[in-house]
Amino acid sequence: MRPALGWTVLAVAGLAAILVPFAIWEGPITAWTQDFAADPGNRASAALVLGGLLASDVLLPVPSSLVSTACGYLLGFLPGMLVSWVGMTLGAVVGYAVGARPAAAVARRLVGEDQIARAREAEERWGAWTLIVSRSVPVLAEASVVFAGMTAMPFGRFLGVTAAANLGVSAAYAWVGSQALEADAFLWAFAGAVLLPGLAMLGAHAVRRQ
Repeated sequence: MRPALGWTVLAVAGLAAILVPFAIWEGPITAWTQDFAADPGNRASAALVLGGLLASDVLLPVPSSLVSTACGYLLGFLPGMLVSWVGMTLGAVVGYAVGARPAAAVARRLVGEDQIARAREAEERWGAWTLIVSRSVPVLAEASVVFAGMTAMPFGRFLGVTAAANLGVSAAYAWVGSQALEADAFLWAFAGAVLLPGLAMLGAHAVRRQ
């Protein structure tokens, strides 16, 4: 298989693995998350459920922006930020593992070792910035961590970059959620969860144009 065709097949398959579950289940999971935020039970159960959802973000169509905002809304700023940060970082590690094993094996078959080596060179140059600017961008966030694993980014470097970026993202979402908590209006938290990814996508577009 020619490299260009192989990369196309790999990209389409990867996007389909992310987008198809979202198209099917995002609505029900989002509705469930909103219902849970309205009646979460105690704070410990809220922390476990919300953190677990974020940790499974690569495998399930989790509305991560809404969940991270709900962390601040239900738990307050600092505890919400911590739960969101831990959950997002665990989710990134899961995505890295998916990329390092099954995705890498498929990529070798489709594009060959030479193309993987070239992708690794590109990752060494731009990989950290890609991870940072895509942390709160839907689809790109999941794809970037899988790609990092597939191209064998050193795990220590990967973890340091994603943990630092996730801390900033979690702080932003938790702050929005905590402000909504003070106003007793989850609608404001939901609006922030929609607005922040949009701003992140504009930032990512601006970085790509430079």
